Amino acid sequence: MPRLLLNCDMGESFGAWHMGLDAEVMPYIDCANIACGYHAGDPSVMRRTVALALAHGVTIGAHPAYPDLVGFGRRSLACDPDELRDLLHYQIGALDGICKAAGTRVAYVKPHGALYNDMMANPETLRVVMQAVGAYDRDLPLMLMATADDRCAQALGGELGMTLWFEAFADRAYTASGHLRSRRLPGAVHHDPAQVVEQAVRLARGHCLEADDGSALHLAARTLCVHGDNAGSVAAVRQIREALDALEQA
Repeated sequence: MPRLLLNCDMGESFGAWHMGLDAEVMPYIDCANIACGYHAGDPSVMRRTVALALAHGVTIGAHPAYPDLVGFGRRSLACDPDELRDLLHYQIGALDGICKAAGTRVAYVKPHGALYNDMMANPETLRVVMQAVGAYDRDLPLMLMATADDRCAQALGGELGMTLWFEAFADRAYTASGHLRSRRLPGAVHHDPAQVVEQAVRLARGHCLEADDGSALHLAARTLCVHGDNAGSVAAVRQIREALDALEQA
């Protein structure tokens, strides 16, 4: 099995407003999804987060969103294809410029919030996102959600010559289709650290998860999304890192 990469959203502070525990979680992850200024982040936050990632040997990804600072990028906006391409290029380019000045580069793209959800729900939005990333740099992988059936996304990626990194979540419950159980429903989020680590290990081993209807669910994930916005989540990330490292050494 390929090594399961841990990715985490980073650089989501803005001006005097602080969010996340980036310095505490960075030592345990492989990939940092750095906000590009539209839902969070600003040039100084981006620069500091890039420097932090470089100090820990962490791969840097662009985390673009709809232009929605007030809603933290969690509200869908009605963007036509040209506008969507423009806002993606603007954000990827901004972070890539800061990376270039620091002697590195953006290595992948993971859309944020409502934009991520919209591209997973709408094939035409996914096509526009893939086209935009490919037009910027055909070698940049696009991160998207692993589901029970990824054939349509894989076919579109093949058509457009895109590399896709499918991601899964250790702290979320899944439906039988491989989509995340709605947060409005009970049991949508795993709060028990032992359960979170167990799910991460099952994903790393390529084993099935149990969907919310009791059926077996297989997710072919390249990367695992983890969260580090509070002390408990940082502890969970550390435990996941230790469990995955032990798995590799076994």
